[in-house]
Amino acid sequence: MLAAIDTFGGHIMLDAIVWFFTNIAMSFYNLAYAITHPAQWLSWVPHINQSLPTVEHKQSLMYFIYYGASVEFFFVVFTTFLVLFAIGLWRNSFMWGCVRTFEGIANFTGRLAAWAGLLMVLQQIIIIFMQRIFARAEISMGFGISFSKDVSWWAEELKLYNALVVTLCVTYTFVQGGHVRVDLVYSAVSYRTKKMIDMVGSLIFMMPIAVLTWLYGWFFMWRHLVVPNPSASDKLDKLLLKARALRWNIETIGFSPNGFNAYFLFKILLCTFTALVFLHAVSFFMRSFLERKEGPESEGKYLDKDKLGDEDAELVANIH
Repeated sequence: MLAAIDTFGGHIMLDAIVWFFTNIAMSFYNLAYAITHPAQWLSWVPHINQSLPTVEHKQSLMYFIYYGASVEFFFVVFTTFLVLFAIGLWRNSFMWGCVRTFEGIANFTGRLAAWAGLLMVLQQIIIIFMQRIFARAEISMGFGISFSKDVSWWAEELKLYNALVVTLCVTYTFVQGGHVRVDLVYSAVSYRTKKMIDMVGSLIFMMPIAVLTWLYGWFFMWRHLVVPNPSASDKLDKLLLKARALRWNIETIGFSPNGFNAYFLFKILLCTFTALVFLHAVSFFMRSFLERKEGPESEGKYLDKDKLGDEDAELVANIH
């Protein structure tokens, strides 16, 4: 009996290994096919703000939805990471280039999205003045063609600015070293051990959490953009059958009658957030590996951190 169980377990393990490496090998073909046949999954893009004219365009969108959170897409991303890392092992300068590129994306996105905090403050001031002092029920903004909405709409829209800061500045804050850490072991271990902890953390925590959030967030987003609603459990054949009745159905329902009604943007930001976290997990793994290999003198190499003025630096020092 035990021998039969061991044999069965061995077959499952062997099948899993074969499946894993088969998908890695097929990822090169899948990526090449996607690049050489863009019309099959991108022909819907010119009709993003209008009805999809033909069944082919609807099927194209369904292909995009299905493969956006599929096993095939995961292995394309995973294999790309393996290839970039393998090339980086051969030429460390290439890996440093990847680190600088990914950290540059995080810094650029975060520095741009951080302005949403200022817009949030300014808009809140305008709302207070218009509502309390001028007693206006609506606020109009724009040049030439004005955009008019109820005051409650502008008030609820402040949540969007907050979401922009939270989702798009998260990796920027990581690069800048601004996240709060609870240190139980890290400060007491050697330099090389610290870098190993960073590498393991990026592989065991950051990447898997980003992947799981993407898998749930991807279909959650599309269920608020199109009908019939796609499901993560739907096979490709079933989604293609649904494509015949496919149409845009952008979520425009607010929590109040005149409140903010573009909550689908929060779903898009969720997917953007997970993509940024995954990219930075790759970047953090590569940086930790290179800093461990090259020694303490390479710590912070090519790190583009914001410069604080003398007064700001003194304030931060006092806080710490």
